[in-house]
Amino acid sequence: MAVLHGVALTVLAKYAVYHPTDQALPVSLALAVLVGAAALWSALDAWRGLPDRGRVWFVSALIAGPVAGILYVLGRAVFVDQTGVSELGGALTGGAAFSALLVLIPAGLGLFVGGRIGRSPESGEPEPESGEEAREVPSPRPRRVRPPSREPRG
Repeated sequence: MAVLHGVALTVLAKYAVYHPTDQALPVSLALAVLVGAAALWSALDAWRGLPDRGRVWFVSALIAGPVAGILYVLGRAVFVDQTGVSELGGALTGGAAFSALLVLIPAGLGLFVGGRIGRSPESGEPEPESGEEAREVPSPRPRRVRPPSREPRG
């Protein structure tokens, strides 16, 4: 995700050099791609049932922020306008926080949605037949238990 964010920010910076007044559509498309990638990837992780997927995405967001900032400064220095190390401070604070949130929030949404999507049974699990129910559904009302009778036995 950090590489995707770094590339997207560098491409937007390169586009801004040639089209300084027309940036609404490219920025919107870049944000949509970044949000969609995080949401789709995390939804697939949840759908597949990977263990500790929430923690993995949280740590990924924390790592993606600063790494995307560093890649943005490097990409801008190489491909756009020879940006110096002075831009690294802003990229590692505000830019990193924005990138981390841009991974974390869609990933949380993707994990929520992906966990709710139905899965087909695994190859080792037998499929229920048409007349057979997959699981026993409990009754909505509890059974009434009769108290023992007080009549003497005998």
